Amino acid sequence: MGDSFREQLLEDTAFLRAEQRLDTELVDKLILQLNRIYPQILSDKEATRFRNLDVPTSVRLGELLTHLQGKGDEACREFYRALHLHVEDVYYSLPTRLRLRDSSNPLTRSQIRPERNVLNERGPLFFLGCFGFAAGMAFLYYCGEAKVSGGSRALGMAALGLKRKAQEVLIWYTEEGMMK
Repeated sequence: MGDSFREQLLEDTAFLRAEQRLDTELVDKLILQLNRIYPQILSDKEATRFRNLDVPTSVRLGELLTHLQGKGDEACREFYRALHLHVEDVYYSLPTRLRLRDSSNPLTRSQIRPERNVLNERGPLFFLGCFGFAAGMAFLYYCGEAKVSGGSRALGMAALGLKRKAQEVLIWYTEEGMMK
């Protein structure tokens, strides 16, 4: 980021003033964020002036941006922080953000994947299948041969939808139960 926040805000001002997603409520949230958290950037008197509902939102926003540019780079940075916090989709569609994203090397960008907390790449059905198999085996172990022998035909029918190994185990178990 070679540009200062003040220069970036100067470049983004026209976009922000024309942006329809920045309605009165969101502009008020941005003003209150700057006023309450950083009163040295936006005093109570200034915040009241920028929250005047008699003035159109785009005009108020333009005046606020001009005021922040006059306050310096720190004030502009805090405006970007507030914008990112309250209106993330507008923040990422700013011309300076798009330029920064597009200027990155496409080869390095394709190699970077968003970090995911995944134990394996098989997905949720694999987990459900393993969990179902483990629960079935626990059920068989818990109930024992005497209690399950009457329902062993049902176990044989349940084996129809399973993979080969699980199917062999359940069919073997039902055949052994019927022989006794």
